[in-house]
Amino acid sequence: MEAFLGSIMAARAPPLSYYQLLNVSPEAGAGELRQAFRTLSKRYHPDTTSLPAAEASARFQLLQRAYATLLDPERRQAYDEALRRLSQPVPVQRRVVTVASSRRDLSGGEWFALLLLAVALLFSLVIGLGLAWARGVQLVTTPSWGSAAPAQPVSAASADRSADVVPAAPTLARSHA
Repeated sequence: MEAFLGSIMAARAPPLSYYQLLNVSPEAGAGELRQAFRTLSKRYHPDTTSLPAAEASARFQLLQRAYATLLDPERRQAYDEALRRLSQPVPVQRRVVTVASSRRDLSGGEWFALLLLAVALLFSLVIGLGLAWARGVQLVTTPSWGSAAPAQPVSAASADRSADVVPAAPTLARSHA
């Protein structure tokens, strides 16, 4: 029984009803309440217990409050109504929460990093074009399919002759300066 009340009084334990605290049923009469209170008050009265004075006092006051509430018919009725309200499930309303997009400004360091990235990109482009120009590589080439002469009507005889001709592979034009 002592372990039971010790668990009731623990700060981490969920709050128990006065009925559970006195270990009586909700239909208990005045005689049953009185007997339960007397038994527990002997155990937890600050003068008769081996518990520390502060803890014994707190437990005894809780027992007195429970007994006084359950003994008075009006207070007991109000307490029972409050217990019923607490034990009823609360309907859950689902709400859709929209979060506004909040974008922060870039910091000075972030702007500097973007500037360095842009400068590195431009520098690599200039280096690549400069090396290509120094090697003499033609920067703009026309595709092989775009330099052919305009299409002329094909006759059966010219089609036979063109089947024997194999086009040359495209090469990179180099200028030797």
